[in-house]
Amino acid sequence: MTLMKGMILAAGFGERLWPLTADRTKPALPVLGKPLVGYVAEYLASFGIKDVVVNLHHEPESVRRALGDGSDFGVHLEYVHEPVILGTSGALDNARAFLDGETFAVVNGKLITDLDLNAALAHHRAQNALATLVLKRNTARERFSMVETHDGLVTRFAGMPSVTQPFADDPPLMFTGIQILEPRIFDYIPRNVFSDTVVKVYPQAIANGERIVAHVAEGMWFELSTLQRYLDISLALLREQGRPLYAGRKAVIDSGADVRDSILWDDVIVEGGATVRRAILGDRVRIRQGEVIENCVVVRKEIIAGKEKPSKALPGETRGENFVVSLSQ
Repeated sequence: MTLMKGMILAAGFGERLWPLTADRTKPALPVLGKPLVGYVAEYLASFGIKDVVVNLHHEPESVRRALGDGSDFGVHLEYVHEPVILGTSGALDNARAFLDGETFAVVNGKLITDLDLNAALAHHRAQNALATLVLKRNTARERFSMVETHDGLVTRFAGMPSVTQPFADDPPLMFTGIQILEPRIFDYIPRNVFSDTVVKVYPQAIANGERIVAHVAEGMWFELSTLQRYLDISLALLREQGRPLYAGRKAVIDSGADVRDSILWDDVIVEGGATVRRAILGDRVRIRQGEVIENCVVVRKEIIAGKEKPSKALPGETRGENFVVSLSQ
């Protein structure tokens, strides 16, 4: 790969991951001890992309703490702040000074993946594309917007797939959040305002006859955008390692506790006689003797004190010193 610059989109609120995102942004969430955005930085570094810009908005210092200067993840980082959220293409405009002038890659900050970026870049250049979107076949017909194509070009962004369609049909294509762009994309991005790539920029470019190329990739791709997906994907990664649970720094599990299929962040204490199954326990959570926590997310109640529940977040309840969100709802 010819070296190019990269951008990680890390400004989102992460409403569906609340209350885990009450004190940090979604890309700063730890996944088996590594910040989610760190996986993305390492992904870019593995393809020779060393100069990377990260956009910040919600809880920006949580990303700075997680990534630092990027050296731990093989990249050199610059940060751009958005006092007001600018959207997926407004974010590019805000980083225009860093990105303009050469081909660049953009990756969503909530992914763990090994999709081949070299192959996507080769396809991008062979097709003389303005933009190349890395797509995957949505074989499970999960709730990801469909991308329609014709002769290898993106033609339209559609709605969610129907789960009632026969699974013998060709599975719909979905956007992975990985894209390669030419600097000429800035001709289609308005200055200094909110704008969305899928809603505004790409449809306008397509209507203008631009080549927005589809590159269909195979490989590992996890997107951690909800509490359930965070738990399921973390457990899937653990199973690959042959481990029944993850316990962070200074986590203490009493020998009389029954803890399985769970993710424990730092400084968690599980007392004897407690049962924890399929749960996420946030920093400094204590599960008392005899408590049963199953299919739940638990944080310290002071994390959410005085904060309004986001509209897309699941409801929860206070139990003693903890705030508990059931995933069975």
